[in-house]
Amino acid sequence: MKTALQIDITFDQILSMVKQLSRKQKIELSKELEKEAIDSKLTQLLKSFKTKELDLKTINSEVETVRQEIYAKQKH
Repeated sequence: MKTALQIDITFDQILSMVKQLSRKQKIELSKELEKEAIDSKLTQLLKSFKTKELDLKTINSEVETVRQEIYAKQKH
């Protein structure tokens, strides 16, 4: 059986606890916070590119057009 416990803690208290961690633990904490930030940024980025107007057929067509342009430039 799990018991949920909620405590009020200030940012300064958290900072004080973090300062008590070893160097290795601080690095681990930093990496975890960085992962969370990256996940959040990636989610925002993916949402910004999401569209119903772009499908695989359109993408493939554009890729083929660019390939043909590159090939034509290389021949000259």
